[in-house]
Amino acid sequence: MILSAGEWILVPTGLRIELPPGFEAQIRPRSGLAAKYGITVLNSPGTVDSDYRGEIKVILINLSKNDFTIRDGDRIAQIVFSRHERFEFEAVATLDATERGENGFGSTGIKS
Repeated sequence: MILSAGEWILVPTGLRIELPPGFEAQIRPRSGLAAKYGITVLNSPGTVDSDYRGEIKVILINLSKNDFTIRDGDRIAQIVFSRHERFEFEAVATLDATERGENGFGSTGIKS
């Protein structure tokens, strides 16, 4: 497959998995592809739910200015298995106060 500069494609892997309930698989980029070629996973991390039985496909994007060739057997992503909890949300009128409060992006990073 050719992944043109600035484009994204859905890459089939030929893999199918069966995860037990309470687990997920996360599809993540490979650092070498990102650093050397500007290739990364578009929806990183991609999630494979425990009830999915189809083929795992990876959405790759080419952030470079050069076309990139994907060959059969190339390692284009990595998979991490994680346990997760299920819970139910409860609607409330207010939330408990914290020191950070509603301070958003950049409020806990570098201080000038």
